[in-house]
Amino acid sequence: MWLESAYRFVVGGLAVSLFALLGTAVKPASFAGLFSAAPSVALATLGLTIAKEGGRYASIECKSMIAGAAALCLYSLATNVMLMRCRFSALAATSMSMAVWFACAFGIWMGFLR
Repeated sequence: MWLESAYRFVVGGLAVSLFALLGTAVKPASFAGLFSAAPSVALATLGLTIAKEGGRYASIECKSMIAGAAALCLYSLATNVMLMRCRFSALAATSMSMAVWFACAFGIWMGFLR
């Protein structure tokens, strides 16, 4: 158990460092956050899942990650529209956009992943 946790720590740390380096090379610097935490954690989790459960199980996780990413894109778009065009407060826009994220993620899961 502790060996797996150590492995996750090392692989996750290396992946975060690699993506952080990639993020600093990209201009504008605001993209640095995109290349840091989420992709590296997903890759570390995927690698451990393949090693522990096999490729078939990992493919299910990959599909779930893709559905979550698609839902996040729509969430971001909805939040942007509410903030820029409708002039909602940040709290109101992000709170209401959560319904968009949930509907998209749940819809993809019900339609394609079940």
